[in-house]
Amino acid sequence: MLSTLPRLIGHRGAKESAPENTLASLREAARQGAAWVEVDVMLTRDRVPVLIHDDTLERTTNGAGPVPALTLAELKALDAGSWFDTRFAGETVPTLEEALGVIRKLGLGLNLEIKPYPGQEVVTADVALDLLTRLWPAGLPLLVSSFEVPCLEVARDRAPEIPRGYLLWDPPADWAAIADRIGAATLNVHQDPQTAESVAAYRATGRPVLAYTVNDAARARTLFGWGVAGVFTDAPGRLAAELAAATTP
Repeated sequence: MLSTLPRLIGHRGAKESAPENTLASLREAARQGAAWVEVDVMLTRDRVPVLIHDDTLERTTNGAGPVPALTLAELKALDAGSWFDTRFAGETVPTLEEALGVIRKLGLGLNLEIKPYPGQEVVTADVALDLLTRLWPAGLPLLVSSFEVPCLEVARDRAPEIPRGYLLWDPPADWAAIADRIGAATLNVHQDPQTAESVAAYRATGRPVLAYTVNDAARARTLFGWGVAGVFTDAPGRLAAELAAATTP
């Protein structure tokens, strides 16, 4: 079980201020005071784990088509920053290894979401876990999460010492049994439909609840009041300041 969890986790870095899942976004999250970041990992055609959220390239690069259709060299030739702002022109899709190096240097905790292209659940988890077990330092907190149960089963079997977060969007009826089976350390839930009752039901399993994605201070305060341990936010600095201002006499 995780000993500590932050109240705020930078979602894909600090995606309100920098292009998501880039090294620039990780550095921006740290600059804003985030203690942890969350990033997504998927495989290239040559099975290199890289940071990207969507199955396809169009939204966050100047490329097109499925992510696993490109080799790492082909992916690295794309611009992953200009779509957000011309200030980030030339930013590339980072490899997981590159991102881990930056996160380690910044001294941040990490929630790595395994985000496989459909049909690549097992291999994506296997490759990502291999890298994590070799490169992640013992002194920094780490959580591996996924919506895909096969990914979490691989994580459980390959690296049982790394805590696992079960991501839930529209929970199946047997979500609690699945959480037990995969040995989930946290329940990472979509914040929109949550109520005091639903959070209580999640917490009744004995697991901390993390909620995504929260960019509004009033909503964050409500969730914290219901017992949510932490929230994923696109704006860790702004949200921290707004929460602090609300509690200042």
